[in-house]
Amino acid sequence: DYEDNGTNVLLDANELCFNPAVLANLGVLRLNRYPDPPGRDKMLICPPTYGMYGVSACVNDVGVVHVPLDAYNGFRLRPEAVNEALSSNPFIKIVYICSPGNPTAACIAKEDIQRVLEHPTWNGVVVIDEAYIDFALDGSSLAEWVLEFQNLVVMQTLSKAWGLAGIRVGAAFTSAPIAKLLNSLKAPYNISSPSSALACAALRPENFAIMRESRRKIMQQRDRILQELPKIPGIGAFRGGIDANFVLVEILDKPRDSGGRPSNEVALALHNLLAEGKGIVVRFRGKEFGCRGCLRITVGTPDEVDRLLEGMKAVLGELLDQGVDRVKDKLEEAQA
Repeated sequence: DYEDNGTNVLLDANELCFNPAVLANLGVLRLNRYPDPPGRDKMLICPPTYGMYGVSACVNDVGVVHVPLDAYNGFRLRPEAVNEALSSNPFIKIVYICSPGNPTAACIAKEDIQRVLEHPTWNGVVVIDEAYIDFALDGSSLAEWVLEFQNLVVMQTLSKAWGLAGIRVGAAFTSAPIAKLLNSLKAPYNISSPSSALACAALRPENFAIMRESRRKIMQQRDRILQELPKIPGIGAFRGGIDANFVLVEILDKPRDSGGRPSNEVALALHNLLAEGKGIVVRFRGKEFGCRGCLRITVGTPDEVDRLLEGMKAVLGELLDQGVDRVKDKLEEAQA
């Protein structure tokens, strides 16, 4: 859509080109033209981030303002840029921040979030998505901050560290006025009885202990990936942080000691060939801001990590030795 400055030739909306058939002194109302839409509410997100924020905004006709993270500084939040956007755009009502980030696996510094919460004039809501917070260091959550900041919402879920993605249960911690609003908006009976019973059972002390043991095993395998994956020629730097149950890693067009650079072509080929030839599914993230040549790899069981490391070494070695096109051709021939 283009805004009309009064001089444009408007031939896009099938409007009548003459004045309306009303005998009145209408001045400059220009009633033959459709009215401009009212200002759309907007939300602010910080790429690279979880893709469903933008999808949900689009479904609900909410505009999206992008203030990227600092890709050259560990994907750190840029509070000055966020606050500048909030000051200049009165239609921004919500700021969504993912911490730990997806796909960055990095917690956002608390002091940076605090600077946004303490914006002197903006009167919106800051939402912190802490889906992966159980994999971060103890004390990383901002849930307790809702007692101090009335405009803060902290979201957590049982889908990740608790292994209960199938029951679709999470929680929002916030101030009483926002909680009242959210409860007024939610559908009745929005959580089924089985899901509710499983969620309550998961939070019993004995099941807390099971979650912590699973987390310990995952962190052990995460450390193994961080140690072993860089030994494979063609693996670049780990991006972001290590505060989640996944890592974000660069795939290079040649070994690092030969001057390799992050390559979307090689990363995407590796992604596809791992899935098609080895049955190993990872996530290509090379098209996201600051993630050129990157794959996001979820931490698995010891056996799964074994297969990952073996598959990465074999397939990436072929790609770098023979070239992307040749390896693709060989796979197609084998599958024919």
